Amino acid sequence: MEHAALNGSQPVQRSAEQDETLSPRNFQRLCEFVHTYCGIKLTLKKKSMLDGRLRRRMRALGIANTNEYCAYLFNQDAPEAQAELVHFIDAVTTNKTDFFREPAHFSILENRLLPAYRKAGHRHLKIWSAAASTGAEAYTIAMVIDHFFRDTGGFDYSILATDVCTDVLNKGMSALYSDTMIDPIPEDYRRRYVLVPNDPARREFRIAAKLRAKVHFQHLNLMEERYGVERDFDMIFLRNVLIYFDRQTQENVLAKLCEHLRPGGYLFLGHSESLSGARLPLFTIANTVFQRR
Repeated sequence: MEHAALNGSQPVQRSAEQDETLSPRNFQRLCEFVHTYCGIKLTLKKKSMLDGRLRRRMRALGIANTNEYCAYLFNQDAPEAQAELVHFIDAVTTNKTDFFREPAHFSILENRLLPAYRKAGHRHLKIWSAAASTGAEAYTIAMVIDHFFRDTGGFDYSILATDVCTDVLNKGMSALYSDTMIDPIPEDYRRRYVLVPNDPARREFRIAAKLRAKVHFQHLNLMEERYGVERDFDMIFLRNVLIYFDRQTQENVLAKLCEHLRPGGYLFLGHSESLSGARLPLFTIANTVFQRR
């Protein structure tokens, strides 16, 4: 491909290397690595998506083509390659999240589970948002719990928010969100839990300090053999993650999560996800909400 020079000199010939797309071999290597590292199953349909996301990293590094980038990424003798693995995982993981996403779950939490905990005299709840992304789910849970127990003295709660992507964890810790992100938050919750910027032109809002103090962010890869978190959570949210895993990975992850869920505790999955056929100590209490035996 030729491009006319801006100064009127001879056309510049682009090299074959610069036009080179992701080779089938390197695409397969990347797919295998992603699956091994974080359980996500990439198909051929995702090749163009992967290619595009890699190019953002290539521009940051000044690398000419995707196959050169793969050589850089998989060069285990280079210290910088280890650091690039973090950026690579951040680039390829999907981090779709919204406040009050799949609202039926929060209705069950507010109208069924929290009243039962209050009636039983519970004074503290521990919740784990196991694929927290930028923290919208964790802060939504915090809003619902704080609002429900606002007139109940002596009650406390804590939320652990984990994700494999370090970039979204940093965004969650900042608790800063655009105006479009906070749109789904009900007006009464927004007045109580969302801070309005002094400069309206910023169009960026922060979650109130009382909720930020209840949410702890931590890096965690669901593919790890053992999870470095506590084992007695009252609730675990793992929503819209299993759809990216193959069947065996799904069952392995769910079995490990059950080890961290106390008997009687609740597991929330995404509305398109199922436990069908899995041998787990769980039974259904509502659509995609399960209780630990």
